Amino acid sequence: MSQIEGRRPVLEALRAGRDLDEIWIARGARIAGPLADIVAEAERSGVSVVRVERERVDSRALTAAPQGVIAFAPSFAYASIEDALERPRVAREPALLLALDGVTDPHNVGALARSAEAAGAHAILLPRRRSAGITPTVEKAAAGALAHLPIVEVPNMARALSDLQDRGIWVVVLDADAATDVDALDLATEPLCLVVGSEGRGVSRLIIDTADAACRVPLRGKVGSLNASVAGAVALFAVVRKRTQAT
Repeated sequence: MSQIEGRRPVLEALRAGRDLDEIWIARGARIAGPLADIVAEAERSGVSVVRVERERVDSRALTAAPQGVIAFAPSFAYASIEDALERPRVAREPALLLALDGVTDPHNVGALARSAEAAGAHAILLPRRRSAGITPTVEKAAAGALAHLPIVEVPNMARALSDLQDRGIWVVVLDADAATDVDALDLATEPLCLVVGSEGRGVSRLIIDTADAACRVPLRGKVGSLNASVAGAVALFAVVRKRTQAT
């Protein structure tokens, strides 16, 4: 059993047809805006909506701000790599995947998922270890993106990336020490998987050594680095911009 907390994540889960068992809405919350949409979508989907005391919602919540709504669902269903690669095939566009190497902060994982979905990425790869899994905090930070974006959990990231290379997908790491700015990345228009690492260690040396290319987000100010979720978002949209210019 998993929980989805927050108005936007619950609404997007309903709109995407995700299997939900029940939705709690805090008693006294005004049914307007997103809450009204949740009630309407739940009725259309046949999902039970239960009004409970706000204290009960808050005590059950696993995030700091559930916004008076919690949806209960079966455990999060990870996608397969075949599922992920089917999406660009159907759309007839080059694959754009995001791999997270050692990103353990659930807020960063959720924020990266939100950016990836907004950028039109086809899937995210997460390692089974040394990474934040899909938790209510991740779902909340993703603001509904996980209802639309396949998440692939891989037992070994280096092996998974090598398999992608064998399938004709270029692996590009985001590395602050790279010589190439992401805006000048020639591979942007090709099928690619962008790898983002943790703030402290970055992408692992093994993956950097086996990647096809590396790029960096150019910094012009005094700050020496960006948060992983910000850097990943900037890089994703730089790739999207180059693809748009090429069409």
